[in-house]
Amino acid sequence: MSTEDESFHPLGQEWENELETMLDDTEYDSDLGMQMAEDAMRVTKGELSEADFHEKYHDDVMEEFGVDDRPTEEAYEEAKKNAGGFAEMLKNVDSDGEESRRGMMKKMGAGAAFVGLGAFGASEGGSESEPNVAAAAQEGDNTEQDVQWGMAIDLERCDGCLSCVEACAEENNLDRGVNWMYVLDYEDNGVDTSRNRLVRPCQHCTDAPCEKVCPTTARHTRDNDGLVLTDYDVCIGCRYCQVACPYGVNYFQWDEPDITTEDIEEQAQEMMGDHDHDDDMPHDHMTDQRGRWVDSRAPRGVMSKCTMCPTRQDGAMGEDRVATTACEESCPPDAIQFGNMFDDSSDPQAYADNPARGRALADINTSVPSPAALEDDLDGADDDLESVLEASEDLDQETLQIMKAIEIVTDDFGEGDASHTEYEQNIVEAFDALEAHGLDLDSEEVLVGLDLADEPDEDEEFDGPDESAAQTVLVNDAGEPDSNFQLLENMGTNPNIIYLGNEPGPQAEQIDGPVAYEDVDFERADGSEVSLVDNRKEVLDEMTAGDAGVSL
Repeated sequence: MSTEDESFHPLGQEWENELETMLDDTEYDSDLGMQMAEDAMRVTKGELSEADFHEKYHDDVMEEFGVDDRPTEEAYEEAKKNAGGFAEMLKNVDSDGEESRRGMMKKMGAGAAFVGLGAFGASEGGSESEPNVAAAAQEGDNTEQDVQWGMAIDLERCDGCLSCVEACAEENNLDRGVNWMYVLDYEDNGVDTSRNRLVRPCQHCTDAPCEKVCPTTARHTRDNDGLVLTDYDVCIGCRYCQVACPYGVNYFQWDEPDITTEDIEEQAQEMMGDHDHDDDMPHDHMTDQRGRWVDSRAPRGVMSKCTMCPTRQDGAMGEDRVATTACEESCPPDAIQFGNMFDDSSDPQAYADNPARGRALADINTSVPSPAALEDDLDGADDDLESVLEASEDLDQETLQIMKAIEIVTDDFGEGDASHTEYEQNIVEAFDALEAHGLDLDSEEVLVGLDLADEPDEDEEFDGPDESAAQTVLVNDAGEPDSNFQLLENMGTNPNIIYLGNEPGPQAEQIDGPVAYEDVDFERADGSEVSLVDNRKEVLDEMTAGDAGVSL
């Protein structure tokens, strides 16, 4: 990731220049946006206090936008009272017309503008009866947080197939070139490029600079689970969040989206299918449990990015899809683990804590024989280890050794509700079948025979399984990553993605990956198929996804 001394942005001077040029093309104050972005990053680094940051820009932001805070109760009530009249006015507001969205906000006055444009009437995807307001006025936003969604991404397992990019684009009906998930290969001072790959969704930072510069609180952190989201009804498209993001993950929707909300609603019904879901939740794949439009593709003129699938997390897409994302589900080598970062037993935390175990568990899952197959194979066989292995067509000594090693190093094996528990449960069921046949998997004969315990001397008692030996088996089988890291850890943003593998260095430059974006097609809700576009290497037309820049 190239950086230069004169650039405040961690992605480098060229990226910063692109952002400034982009802001110059908007109706908003580009100097203010650049200055706020620089200082927002200083806040996350601890170089500037939140209070000083707010005070420094309060007057300028109020002058530019007519708003600089979350809504007060008085502003919310005022907005509700005036919703009908304002809604009619806003129908005629267009970025190309005489009345700009910013100008309309100023006409409304600072008090009414506090709640953002969505408060003044129904808009595409929003409520038709009640105005949509910013976070502090929404019921449920003050829920005590006991979940922080996040990911562990094993870069050494990623094969660059782009399945995650395809799945994200398909589920969210993104326009061509708007990649919320991005996979890139890079070279880094001659280091082996076969292991240099970066998977880059939004990091959903605990201390997000993009949120600090948003004048309307459209960009906000959901209190109950830490997701950093954009309220499409409230966003005015100033693009300050795009400048303030250290990771380059924001997109501006220039044109009317290719896919209508009606198509998205039909797709949501198909996605739900027979899945059990909470009938009290919205089921449109756009509106979250608070009634805010934060999911799926954005409407024209606002910002979007990776959401980590909030409607899934709310249970609207089915209870079995909670704690899952489209990208994670689609990943063939199980390189993406999604879950609650506050829970040590969750998929991402368990994987990051013991990558060799996580890798081995994913690799062996398809090799674990079913109980029925074991029962058939072992019918009439003796119950010692050698006889069992000889009789079984689907179970060899190496597979059984890895299965048992995973159990030995795992606390509460086969329990809990994390998705890796399903893999563990397959092993438990196979073990139950073996035990039912008479094979004692905790016996000295089996553990010593599998090299998972030391054979005791004649005058010693058997000590049981050796956890160190089990861990060695897993490391030898699946390997361990060279390192783990968080992107731009020194920024102080506290990202909620843990990476395992090589970290890009200061001189990293993107190169072609094993699969070209243009060779991958995805289907959208209206049945149309389009190919992906590598918009880090190919600059798109200005009126589609905008200039994506060239730096990592």
